[in-house]
Amino acid sequence: MTQVAQSPSTAASQNGHDSADSYAGLLPELTGEGLESIHQVEAKNQYGIDQQVNIVDELPLTIKVDGEELVTLMTLGSQPERLVLGYLRNQSLFEHPGQIKSVRVDWDRELAEVVTRDGNGLDGIDTSRKTVTSGCGQGTILSCTLDKLYDHRLPEVTLRQSDIYEVLHRVKDFNKAYRAAGSVHGCGLCRDGKVLMFIEDVGRHNAMDTISGEMWLKNMPGHDKIFYTTGRLTSEIVMKSALMGIPVLVSRNGTTNMGYELAVELGVTLIARAKSRQFTALNAHNMIFDAAPPVPPHMDSRRQKAR
Repeated sequence: MTQVAQSPSTAASQNGHDSADSYAGLLPELTGEGLESIHQVEAKNQYGIDQQVNIVDELPLTIKVDGEELVTLMTLGSQPERLVLGYLRNQSLFEHPGQIKSVRVDWDRELAEVVTRDGNGLDGIDTSRKTVTSGCGQGTILSCTLDKLYDHRLPEVTLRQSDIYEVLHRVKDFNKAYRAAGSVHGCGLCRDGKVLMFIEDVGRHNAMDTISGEMWLKNMPGHDKIFYTTGRLTSEIVMKSALMGIPVLVSRNGTTNMGYELAVELGVTLIARAKSRQFTALNAHNMIFDAAPPVPPHMDSRRQKAR
């Protein structure tokens, strides 16, 4: 089954290195080959009792661009076409989705075939130098991504503490695969207290790329969004947030020093170890504390001494 993505009414991206304006109104044809990612298998529990357990898929999907092999991703396969588009976008390989004529996924061949409109594929783009990242499944960042990264420094936006709490409250309604089987990361795109999109995958970078692909297709800006992830806030995740134009990252996990330093350079606010009403805010000069919880007695006494 083939579906044609709806064309956005807004203008094309202005970041183009190949007159991206000429692709305004054009979007790729996409197959609809998303898979059900949860299966039941036989197992035994700690008492030796037979039971049925849920497990998730982990499938290889090789991306070819005009016949040239680029990379193989390990994925649940729930929205593979958007995953491919988001990967291409977040690696800075294309500046507008209209440069891509079609993305066709064939699970029998474990292949995603990307056809460009000009037929030049990856000509002139150096994909030979790759950095293996700390992402689940060993993600990679191409040299061309790093070369263009600092074109994406983000403007400072106001962040309210109440916005963080609302995100943490809303994402509880998601994580379907995690609740059923575990073994996945989840990412959510949020705005004004609503979860606009939530994706689970075996790697948080895949989930993030899938959301990026959907944003790309809809020409959706990132400056007014908050991005939630269950994974660590590493340099790779901060890079992709900047490339997507999203200035705030929220995670129930921690951050790395490289992730923090990059966030400072690119203008990304990190909200780490965010659970219930607790969090650690880094590079958060833009934050308004409008919903601070009661101060525990041991912290209150420490605060009095500091005075």
